[in-house]
Amino acid sequence: MQTYHRVVSVLLVLFSLVVVGIIGYMSLESMSLLDALYMTIITISTVGFSEVQKLTSAGRIFTILFILISLSTVAYAFTSITSFILEGELNKLLRRRKMESKVAKLSDHFILCGYGQTGQIIVEQFLEKGVPFIVIEKDESKVQSLQEQGVLAVKGDASTEEELKNAQIDQSKGLISCLASDADNLFTVLTARGMKSDLYIVARAIDRSSHAKLRKAGANNTISPNELGGTRMAALVLKPAVVSFIDLITRVGDVDFDIEEVFVHKGSSLVNQSLKDTQIREKTGFIVLAVQSQGEKHIRFNPGYNELINEGDKLIVLGETQKMDALRALAQKS
Repeated sequence: MQTYHRVVSVLLVLFSLVVVGIIGYMSLESMSLLDALYMTIITISTVGFSEVQKLTSAGRIFTILFILISLSTVAYAFTSITSFILEGELNKLLRRRKMESKVAKLSDHFILCGYGQTGQIIVEQFLEKGVPFIVIEKDESKVQSLQEQGVLAVKGDASTEEELKNAQIDQSKGLISCLASDADNLFTVLTARGMKSDLYIVARAIDRSSHAKLRKAGANNTISPNELGGTRMAALVLKPAVVSFIDLITRVGDVDFDIEEVFVHKGSSLVNQSLKDTQIREKTGFIVLAVQSQGEKHIRFNPGYNELINEGDKLIVLGETQKMDALRALAQKS
């Protein structure tokens, strides 16, 4: 942005030069505003048109000095503007303006703080699912790389209120903090929770002792990639068939299967119906794995056919990703 500021400064100098020329000719030669402007422009541009009137000695001396100053200023301005265009600053500026416009329109989105190895996987998942999100990252090269991919990304410190506000935290649905240190994640969680009390926050815990601190700071959930990786590696050795089955049900050939969470809204045709009567499996092909009632932490796994579906319930289901819209439609107000 240094080149951009230099160009702005040059344009201001050129404008000041025009003002000085007009004032000079009007004062020394008693010219009208239009004549003074005309003399100023032809002098700066060195086009060589005739003078509007015969100049006095004072006017000629002023013109000589004005030409010398104008030549150097115009040459510097031309160089700066050329550099601005050639270095791609104009494209960067336009891309940034476009990015800011998109960010301002965000709603029901997720905020990802940090684009390290964990953040890269999260971005891939978000892109695959097609959910709206924005990345806050300190490394300018990473931000530029994301922007070139069409990903909304801004350079900044995610632990500050200003950056979270710029990321439209008031309109956001959730926040994931996966910064390089537990201290950074802790500050980010504290700041985010203070700005939005109902925000769903997931934080990365590097040290095993940090889980409790992050939850106390306001995180709804904490994840340790090292612990997850270790658990999965142990499971591959101890229970390889189980792991293979989980991998199988989440991706079978060209058909994607996924475990999803569906909220039952007021007025839905599912409300006050038994699981059998809802015919979810027959209508959508989804299997209901568990039910969680509104306001309860306990999840009822493997519900029976007589399980009653109530307003505000969350259904944990397994089925084809492409058919999720059909199930969500059933859960919406009819």
